[in-house]
Amino acid sequence: MKFTELTHNISNNIKTIRQNSPETMKNFNALAQSSMKEGVIDAKTKELIALAIGVANRCDGCIGFHTRSLVKMGMTLEELNEVLSVAVYMGGGPSLMYAANAIEAFEEFNQNQ
Repeated sequence: MKFTELTHNISNNIKTIRQNSPETMKNFNALAQSSMKEGVIDAKTKELIALAIGVANRCDGCIGFHTRSLVKMGMTLEELNEVLSVAVYMGGGPSLMYAANAIEAFEEFNQNQ
């Protein structure tokens, strides 16, 4: 799987949703911005939480988008490994398979940095 292609394709398909359901997307974007802004918890930690939830819920798109953001924020392989450990603990064997996908996404986005 190529996470750069996956995130690109999802972004293109979301444009169609945005055109057909602008109110829904406006509200979703407002929720995302409100949830992810710096507060007591910094933005990078929030992205790490989002990645862990994406892995535990087996969402390749979530893995792609949050890993891409975290690579831009300077996430290290050590940080990735710790967050994946928590995700696997919380999600069991299926999450381990998606944790492997998050490693692939990290390597891919780091090469394109």
